[in-house]
Amino acid sequence: MEDARSKFFQRLLETPSPSGFEEPAQALVREDLKECAAEVKTDVLGNVVGVLNPEGSPRVMLAGHCDEVGLLVRQIGDDGYLHCAPIGGPSNHMLIGHRVIIHNAAGPCVGLIGCKSSGSGGFPDIYDMWIDIGARNKEEALKRAAVGDPVTFTADFLRLGEDYVSSPGFDDKAGVFIILEAFRMLAKECPKAAVFAVSTVQEEVGCRGAAPSAFEIQPEVGIAVDVWGSSSDVPGHDKLRECDVSLGKGPIICRGPSFNPVLAKLLAETAETRQIPVQKTSWSSGSGTDAGAIQISRAGVATAVIYVAIRYSHGPFSVVSLSDLDNSARLLAAAIMRLEPGMSFIPG
Repeated sequence: MEDARSKFFQRLLETPSPSGFEEPAQALVREDLKECAAEVKTDVLGNVVGVLNPEGSPRVMLAGHCDEVGLLVRQIGDDGYLHCAPIGGPSNHMLIGHRVIIHNAAGPCVGLIGCKSSGSGGFPDIYDMWIDIGARNKEEALKRAAVGDPVTFTADFLRLGEDYVSSPGFDDKAGVFIILEAFRMLAKECPKAAVFAVSTVQEEVGCRGAAPSAFEIQPEVGIAVDVWGSSSDVPGHDKLRECDVSLGKGPIICRGPSFNPVLAKLLAETAETRQIPVQKTSWSSGSGTDAGAIQISRAGVATAVIYVAIRYSHGPFSVVSLSDLDNSARLLAAAIMRLEPGMSFIPG
């Protein structure tokens, strides 16, 4: 990864974007897209769309969601502690003791997540936790926090060895970065397809951004880029119940209900032709990504997902491989370059 792009990726990761509050991160995406897009626009929900070769065919929508899981302040107790509800699905068992940022109108406020002690040894519910901001009472807490403030994990960025990096924001700013990198590659190659790179909002609360964006774009092809829920290269992982995927072995491509067979085959053939390492697996239900919303837009869209293996997703830290990000962007750009006007994606 080039040094300038690495610095941009780190800035994107360090910019908080809980669902419903993505604008600061989306501003970075807009500026990055302006360097090579024919047009950049933002819709009423906050989706940012970069357009390349708008008159081309087929119309391709690339989706990576900018929002991340977090918390929302629901109550402020008389004792000064903040009580929160989840935004998306943060992993409760990973939260205790971690630092968070409360995004208040007066400025960011640092806090720590505490909880009731559990004699049973089990993990407490989110509603048995609280955020300690060092306030002695409610009046003092209200100077630094308010009901409705979003809460994110502190955006620590850490390199682990030569290829692995850690940050809480990889789900799914890794996907956003990949589509931005593929978009930059395509801008130099002049694809026949019309390409719409979309940094979507509110995926973590029901793919609420991708659906209206797909309705507006009217794509024939939709490819989401997202992280795989849990990599299998950690102790105790049950590879019979979960798929066998690991960090550093390339992007993950699937077969299953959310994956158009023609498009899935195109991705696999592209990886083989370009000698891009990939991991192949299957997914027996909906993809759990923006591809699900794109797939059923209007009369239906040929969809696929490029996944990136991740460790500790939806927690205050996670880990990905930088080489997986680079290979995912290469695969995405190369596959789109193979699309031709009039291609049929009808199965069979």
